[in-house]
Amino acid sequence: MKKILALTLALAMTLSLAACGGGDKPSGGSAGNTPPSSASQPGSGSQTGGEVKGLTDAERSKEFVTVGTGPTSGIYFPIGGAFAEALKAYGYQTSAEATNATGANIQLMLDGDAEIAIAMQDAVMQAYTATGAYEGKEAATGLRALMRLWPNYVQLVTTANTGIKSVDDLRGKRVGVGAPNSGVEINARMVLDAYGITYNDITPDYLAYGEAIDNMKNGQCDAVFVTSGLPNATVMELGTQYDMVVVPIDGTGRDKLVSDYPYYAKSVIPANTYNNTEDVEGVFVYNIMLVREDLSDAMVYDMLEGIFANISTIKSSHNAADKNIDITFGVDDIQLPLHPGAEAFWKDNGYIK
Repeated sequence: MKKILALTLALAMTLSLAACGGGDKPSGGSAGNTPPSSASQPGSGSQTGGEVKGLTDAERSKEFVTVGTGPTSGIYFPIGGAFAEALKAYGYQTSAEATNATGANIQLMLDGDAEIAIAMQDAVMQAYTATGAYEGKEAATGLRALMRLWPNYVQLVTTANTGIKSVDDLRGKRVGVGAPNSGVEINARMVLDAYGITYNDITPDYLAYGEAIDNMKNGQCDAVFVTSGLPNATVMELGTQYDMVVVPIDGTGRDKLVSDYPYYAKSVIPANTYNNTEDVEGVFVYNIMLVREDLSDAMVYDMLEGIFANISTIKSSHNAADKNIDITFGVDDIQLPLHPGAEAFWKDNGYIK
């Protein structure tokens, strides 16, 4: 997408190369939103006064990008894998690494073992500010944002025989809260706290939600927190085999949660997403794509161009990606600072003034 203009100086017989912006840019697809008129195509803006440009084909082919995804039972894995495929098609060497999702991906980034990784914004902001689950740890100030992804819905599922119909009913029950310090576990802890419930009031099972749901099928767990895009395949399977109940996250507890943690938003799980015949009140928090702070501005800018040049690969990986990952959605919802290369890209495309 960048062209190299060769200027031959006849008298000196010297060849100089000047990296030049411009050229045709592929569209970023459509998600029902209308982008600014100056941003109909990735890279079609002012190039921030020429300060940031992408990589040449030769430079790009030498870069290896590892994408931190999630467990194979969740949707981080296929969507993260699609990001790797999109960047590979653009000329990068890539790999998608299966992980335990948000918490593991944050650590992967801090250790320098991945270039980009998917994570939930609430956990990221706790790591960045050394609060909540990350209180007492060194603030992860080296984390930077590349782009916004899809909303993760906090889903609390059980089966009808448990009698659990509300968050308050979890008291005295065995609850799957997610792997320790995972994004799901951080969500579970925040939700419970908003309702005045601590881990002393329940028996927490520190398992990934796929394992916890298996335990629930065997009568060894009463309810499970699942934080995921909609629909989640593991929850769908549970709903087809058992009389599943999606427990609402509503009332004063939800009000307190959203007030205390503004990266949560009120929402509903729409009727017929699973076996629910009516909308179920709930909350969501956005996923974002993290990027390493130490990557060059040019490489980060270039990766974003490659992502949106091959956005169809990402959209086809999952329904949540198809509906929610698009250049037209911009970056207004991101609280973590953008990488300078990402900031230049979004400015050039008209989404940051």
